[in-house]
Amino acid sequence: KLNEKGKLSKNAIAEGIINNIRKTIIREQLTDPRFYEQMSKLLEDLIARSRADAAAYEEFLRQAEALVKRLATKHSDGEVPAALHGKREATVIYNNLPRILAAGRAKAEVDGVVESREEFGNERLRLALEIDRVMRERAPAGWKGDQAREAQVLNALFPLLDRDREATAALFELLKNQPGY
Repeated sequence: KLNEKGKLSKNAIAEGIINNIRKTIIREQLTDPRFYEQMSKLLEDLIARSRADAAAYEEFLRQAEALVKRLATKHSDGEVPAALHGKREATVIYNNLPRILAAGRAKAEVDGVVESREEFGNERLRLALEIDRVMRERAPAGWKGDQAREAQVLNALFPLLDRDREATAALFELLKNQPGY
């Protein structure tokens, strides 16, 4: 659709697509950091491949279209438990919990935290659903930007994360950027 009049070169079209995708990723990354980090890596891989092989332009367009569709539906490659289907905010929490919990560990590296699905999956799901429930039941209306109401939210979240200040702060930043809360 960018080249309906046929005046643009393939490189100009490719750069336009790349810039539009990158802009969307940057604008939305705070709403779901883990998802948009994955999308950013996919975009970088796509850029590297497209510049390395000019003959694969049609394939580049197909992959760019697939990436745009995933961005539009906000669907990552990771499996989401059935209990989270239809619960966008809880799914975002679930996907970002390993990073949030790592923020609370003094010397843990975010990329070094690996969760075994069998060992931690049920606990992670339970915690994500509990956080979602607490936010829906205990977060006061209009809490974002109001210091007193934000303190109420922090106080509600603090015990859920074993009284870990760093993890609570990381979770709070994620929740502030969720439009559903």
